[in-house]
Amino acid sequence: MNVQPYLMFNGRTEKAIDFYRKAVGAQVTALMRFRDAPEPPPPGMIPDGWDDKIMHSSFKVGDAELMASDGCQSDGTGFAGISLALSVSSPEEADTKFAALSEGGEVTMPLAQTFFSPRFGTLTDRFGVSWMIVTCAV
Repeated sequence: MNVQPYLMFNGRTEKAIDFYRKAVGAQVTALMRFRDAPEPPPPGMIPDGWDDKIMHSSFKVGDAELMASDGCQSDGTGFAGISLALSVSSPEEADTKFAALSEGGEVTMPLAQTFFSPRFGTLTDRFGVSWMIVTCAV
């Protein structure tokens, strides 16, 4: 059994994936646009002009596989109590990834030494995704 995060970006998936490629080295493993679906979506399911938007994608960050879609169901009232935890092996790597992910976003806890990690911090990236960056090795 495997549970994977599925992120809904409401029309911004391609920009988000490009951002994660640069910020944390994401590698796309699958990508399908609405226009490529073998059957058209039910009427009213996607907005007009969304043929080029991403129906489904999958990408890896390190060993973790995440999925994402431009989705169509977001009304702004969705569940917000989730963060992606990015574990890195050195304080220097934490500094680099934290800086890249926080560009255009909001730092919610500055990166600093804690009792459990030489470097830990939290942020919300420019797409509204909450991240925890933690250094696992001393």
